[in-house]
Amino acid sequence: MLIKKARNKSHALDAPLFHDDHSKPRTRREFISQGFMAGGASVFGASALSLFANPKMAYGALSSDLEALKASCGIATQGAGKIPFICFDLAGGANIAGSNVLVGGRDGQKDFLNTAGYSKLGLPPDMIPAAPNMASASGDHTNEDLGLAFHTDSGFLRGILERTSVGTQANINGAVIPARSENDTGNNPHNPMYGIYRAGADGSLLSLIGSRSSESGGNSMAPMQWMDNSVRPTKVDRPSDVTGLVDVGDLVGLLDQSDAVAVMESIQRISDAKMNQVNAYSEVTANDVVKDLVRCGYVKSADIADRFGDPTTLNPEADPDIVGPAGIFTSAEFNSDGEFRKTASVMKLVINGFAGAGTVTMGGFDYHTGERGTGESRDLRAGRCMGACLEYAARVGVPLMLYVCSDGSVASNGRIDDSEAGRGKGEWTGDNQSTASSFFLVYNPGSRPVAIRNQIGHMRSDASVETSATPAANNVNQLVQTVLLNYMALHGEEGNFDTRFNGHGLGNSAVQDTLMGFGQLSSISGGIISTGT
Repeated sequence: MLIKKARNKSHALDAPLFHDDHSKPRTRREFISQGFMAGGASVFGASALSLFANPKMAYGALSSDLEALKASCGIATQGAGKIPFICFDLAGGANIAGSNVLVGGRDGQKDFLNTAGYSKLGLPPDMIPAAPNMASASGDHTNEDLGLAFHTDSGFLRGILERTSVGTQANINGAVIPARSENDTGNNPHNPMYGIYRAGADGSLLSLIGSRSSESGGNSMAPMQWMDNSVRPTKVDRPSDVTGLVDVGDLVGLLDQSDAVAVMESIQRISDAKMNQVNAYSEVTANDVVKDLVRCGYVKSADIADRFGDPTTLNPEADPDIVGPAGIFTSAEFNSDGEFRKTASVMKLVINGFAGAGTVTMGGFDYHTGERGTGESRDLRAGRCMGACLEYAARVGVPLMLYVCSDGSVASNGRIDDSEAGRGKGEWTGDNQSTASSFFLVYNPGSRPVAIRNQIGHMRSDASVETSATPAANNVNQLVQTVLLNYMALHGEEGNFDTRFNGHGLGNSAVQDTLMGFGQLSSISGGIISTGT
């Protein structure tokens, strides 16, 4: 008698994943990738009394005379004028190619693979990109609402479209990069944070942030050659992490914000006068250094109180564009889903220029569970989080580069999950690094970025990465370098890549030209975000 094996049931959105072909999770990264775990520095204003060099001399004054001191004291302007950058690190080996972002042969995304190749990417014959689809505006299973071509039933795409307006969608484009990486490991140096900082990104409050307490701020490692411990990412994965970054001291609370700023500015002037008297009548060892430390301490305290004395300035939950009736998330969604709170916290800091770049790690993407529904639900939520970042950038009015990577990938044996959750697609049955890809999306205020190419490298017809196509295809370090080159190109600064990243592996300028998806954005002038965007 023939006994049909029962299909595995899909897992709940935050349920852990148990695999017979995996050892029990032992490391923090393994716990995150299999969904057993959800994937700080502080800034202080000086104490009110300690600021006074001579309290009897305090008086209110205007702040214009102190603005010139901010640059000399190293107080960053909002965002350093570079494009905000957010990395989504999907821990465990998510599917990106085919069922989400289309990946094709030498001639680009629409140089379609063969039917067997798409089966390995989880698509049955009636859902391959070229198959007729009367429900789609394209007439097939391709969707280019975001410039970059997605599968019409992509979980990422459905989530992004759900959270973005039509106007925002019209100003997005992107590129996919077929590239292998090891399965189920955090040792892939996927994370570009330090390189983005080296390329010029910085924040007025923090340089780099990440949702994990790791060297990279994410699940994956950062390339060793670009690491800089002076800007190690600060852990941010919830609103309290954001609001806890700044302590403006005792004055804000005793006084209103504007009065507190005025007092701190007065303190600086009083102590500056005292230091000048010291300089005139006595010799002090390293006198200039002492004066700079005193002056900058007071100026920084006044600047912190001025910008962050109102606690709603940083709090994502208090931002009506993020949470509320007109927000990207409803209050119920925000309060019930930690991934939404994590994403909101990172995007609030990065897109407003308080941090130069940030990583959002999402766990549970090792979803080869012998069915399809688990992966679909997790891809959909990841897409909602990606879409939230893009929509928030549009509401703030700044460009954004959003990069998505994962450690390895998954593949299907062709068996179809015809359950409601499985959506009639192929079950994910095992890890497969040969089907891996990364991609990035770019939002540009005012107009869609013009693509040089939407695919960097290509796949063979059987849906395995062509490892000779690009330097990135079989080397994760060079995949990160390709992302950094594209970030610099958005600013029109690709000519500085060799100098900024000396020792890279991307070849000469002619080779680098083949690795760029976009040129300089229209919202960028002289490498800096144009005024009014």
